[in-house]
Amino acid sequence: MRLCTVKVSGHPRVGLIEADRIRLLPAQAGDMVALITQGRAAIDRLAARGDLEAVPLVQTDLMAPIQRFGRDVLCTGWNYWDHFEESRGKRDGQDVDRPKAPTFFTKSPSTIVGPYGDIGLDGHISAKWDYEAEVALVIGKRCRSVSQAEALDCVFGYFLANDVSQRDLQRRHGGQWLKGKSIDRTMPIGPWIVTPDELDLPEAQLELRLNGQVMQSAFVKQMAFPIAELIAELSFGMTLEPGDVLITGTPSGIGNAREPQVFLKAGDEMVVSATGLGELRNRIVSANLHGTTDIPSMSEAL
Repeated sequence: MRLCTVKVSGHPRVGLIEADRIRLLPAQAGDMVALITQGRAAIDRLAARGDLEAVPLVQTDLMAPIQRFGRDVLCTGWNYWDHFEESRGKRDGQDVDRPKAPTFFTKSPSTIVGPYGDIGLDGHISAKWDYEAEVALVIGKRCRSVSQAEALDCVFGYFLANDVSQRDLQRRHGGQWLKGKSIDRTMPIGPWIVTPDELDLPEAQLELRLNGQVMQSAFVKQMAFPIAELIAELSFGMTLEPGDVLITGTPSGIGNAREPQVFLKAGDEMVVSATGLGELRNRIVSANLHGTTDIPSMSEAL
């Protein structure tokens, strides 16, 4: 099953993608989080209805599949060893030893943008805008301290994310990642949620192309800590709720670790794709995001 959120008459609606069309679920069934909370069986019953309105996929405006967040976006750092190693000596004196357990952090839900939305870039906010292709998952049921054997049963589905990051903000704020990854409308997600029964996720190939050039490419099975382990560790003493989103880390090839470094600029187009998950396609545009701040620009702060 592939589930999307689409704009209909100015309002978000959840739909089922079937070939080249979207069948719209009843508006009264609620948004994506409400449907996830009801469970797969309830969604299957809605999908079996013969009176659902259908619209051509190419004529729709796909939105971020999750529109409502009960907490910050949950994130995983350093979850591909090649990415961890590529940045050794390039963290501005903030290097650490290879972690023995998953590294978690959070970022603001206001970062979310749709799968084809533009991303504003402001040189005052950051001089080092970078890309990070990731697989994301959404939790399907409340869980706490689950075992790795139980963990995948807690996943409702998977989708793509691009964790666009501001490396100088990361370093400015002590090397922690909240601020350097929480600029508004900088993380596209989608284009839809794919349920686990439709995927061989470990064999999925994740890629990011920048202006047509492959910058990142890896198989999900190369993760340092597999998804079941991530969920077991994250839920250890901590309740996860239906609709919670976890991004699972990026492989090597980030711009900050390249020689010479490659940072995003206005006019760039990023395409993130993975086997069975579709693609995100987002353009970088110039924008004034700093407004009337008295915080100096990052180029002055460096």
